[in-house]
Amino acid sequence: MIGSGVRRFRKIAFRITIYVLAVFILIYVLAPYCWLVISSISTKADLLTIPMRWFPERPTFENFTNIFFSKGTSTTDTATQFKTAFMNSLQVAVIVTVICLVIGLMATYAFSRLRFRGRKPAFYGILAMQMLPPVALIIPLYMIVLQFRLIDKKLALVIVYLSFILPFVIWILKGYIDSIPVEMEEAARIDGCGRLRAFVYVMLPMASSGLAATTIFAFILSWNEFFYALLLTTTLASKTLPFVITEFSSKFGVDYIMTSTGGVLASLPPVLLALVFQKYIISGLTAGAVKG
Repeated sequence: MIGSGVRRFRKIAFRITIYVLAVFILIYVLAPYCWLVISSISTKADLLTIPMRWFPERPTFENFTNIFFSKGTSTTDTATQFKTAFMNSLQVAVIVTVICLVIGLMATYAFSRLRFRGRKPAFYGILAMQMLPPVALIIPLYMIVLQFRLIDKKLALVIVYLSFILPFVIWILKGYIDSIPVEMEEAARIDGCGRLRAFVYVMLPMASSGLAATTIFAFILSWNEFFYALLLTTTLASKTLPFVITEFSSKFGVDYIMTSTGGVLASLPPVLLALVFQKYIISGLTAGAVKG
């Protein structure tokens, strides 16, 4: 009886500890974003009030309208550039994501299913690109971009982003392709499918969860990239959203309210993308849970 009581106490204590840690982690992750949202609907008076208010006395969505429709009178000049920078980021992120998925799928299939000389060294060489810090590559990349006269062009961002996002995509997708039984593809080929048809009608549907997760990761990596955009862009023609948000300032200092508003708006596309692909990710997590 005493032993069972001790085990029960330990089980309850373990559960309480897990829940407490989960709550702390949740607060640690969500608190900065919640404060970002609160700051975006606050006025400057609310943010400067002492003692600090956790929620504005007069919430307002005027900041969101200013960031889209202002002409530099009620807010900073940088806010008027938000829409252009938003479209620049969207174009670059979509192009990079699509190219990474197309090339990454073909490369991953070759590394996973085909046997050719130099397969492993080539794969490990691609993974080695992930080990190099961006700051170590910026000088040679900048010289190459400068030599081809691509400075301050969105094409330069696309090419540079591919250099570090594509290896990541190949690494992620290979795990999903390797987990698909070879027998499924062989059965399709026995039934008359060629390698390409088996890849399209068998491999892709079974790897849909991996494709969804990879799409989200590739888009977020491209959307949030700041370091290369800072060094390779100079005008609004190619500036991306993370770079422009840092310029929300005036002669009196940094405009924290507009920075927060821009941060909230910049976080929406990755969130919406995750919601769109949510069912594919969940289906991948639950696949195989029930035997048919």
